[in-house]
Amino acid sequence: MSKDKIDTVDIVLSLERLTRLVRAGEHGGALNPAQWEALRYLARANRFSNSPGGLTRFLGSTKGTVSQTLKALERKGLIAKTKRAHEKRSVCLELTQSGKVMLASDPLLALTGSVDELAGKVRRRLAKGLRELLRAELTRKEQPKFGVCSTCRYFREKGSEADFGGPHACMQFEAALSNEDAKLICVEHS
Repeated sequence: MSKDKIDTVDIVLSLERLTRLVRAGEHGGALNPAQWEALRYLARANRFSNSPGGLTRFLGSTKGTVSQTLKALERKGLIAKTKRAHEKRSVCLELTQSGKVMLASDPLLALTGSVDELAGKVRRRLAKGLRELLRAELTRKEQPKFGVCSTCRYFREKGSEADFGGPHACMQFEAALSNEDAKLICVEHS
């Protein structure tokens, strides 16, 4: 094996080990790993993506698995389901106050502390490399990208300054976006 090949395998094995350590930290508490992932997603999803279908696409899971996860979170009072305005069959998922409090004790926060301790240059290179790796895997597996609104081709900065809910606009949904909306992830990101 060449030196480059060993380094590549080491990187993949390190990512796999890190993932296992994180997942192990998610067991044994009030939530299982799938429930934690659902809460994290809902905290970051925009109003066009905070649905069971959006969560299913994000996780790359089955509708049945996501349905069971959502039922458990609703029973625990961590999420609320409401009918989406002007749509008969669509459901909107939102974190309750208890769900937001639960996220404050997310086991993943321990890892964010470790990442914060990395030197700035290392952290920037790691972020860039992981984004590129994730993008390549999503493309290879033909999975949706779920990017942040402000980086989408449909995003128009200051495109709805006069509209309620602006100052930005989403050309895909023909909707005004606030500064906060622009920081959220979307199922239709392109």
